[in-house]
Amino acid sequence: MLIKIAGFAVILIAAILAYTATKPSTFRVQRSARINASPEKIFPLINDFHSWVSWSPYENRDPDMRRTYGTITGGKGATYAWDGNKNVGQGSMEIVVASPPSNLTIKLDFMKPFEAHNTAEFTLEPVGDSTVVTWAMDGPQPYVAKVMSLFFNMDKMIGKDFEAGLANLKTAVEK
Repeated sequence: MLIKIAGFAVILIAAILAYTATKPSTFRVQRSARINASPEKIFPLINDFHSWVSWSPYENRDPDMRRTYGTITGGKGATYAWDGNKNVGQGSMEIVVASPPSNLTIKLDFMKPFEAHNTAEFTLEPVGDSTVVTWAMDGPQPYVAKVMSLFFNMDKMIGKDFEAGLANLKTAVEK
């Protein structure tokens, strides 16, 4: 009986690992919101890391978070690093593309709680008197992350943060 249970467990684990290998090697999380303002009014809040404290959902998760701003804090070449508790971890960002007022691309490096190197992108598309702002993040999904994705839905976890951030950005711009 014990041999049958062990054999079944081995087959089950092998099946899970084989299924995991079929998952995509990259991921993408994306959310959009319509903001009643022009791209020119919204872009500065995204383009300058000092402004992120007014809307980013990650800024309030650790009141003791240490922030380090580079010499340049807005536009291409701007840098920002953080080191905080388990809710925010440790990492850095660098704006690699700034095309006012329509696109911003950020190199995003996480060091803790796990190492990851991703790209975040903001696109601003005017629609009448408002703007559709899209916040996206993509990056590689190594095998370990594929296994974790069986138990944690990254799109839902990060997507929820993006939705909150876009809602905060909408409030900050429209007030």
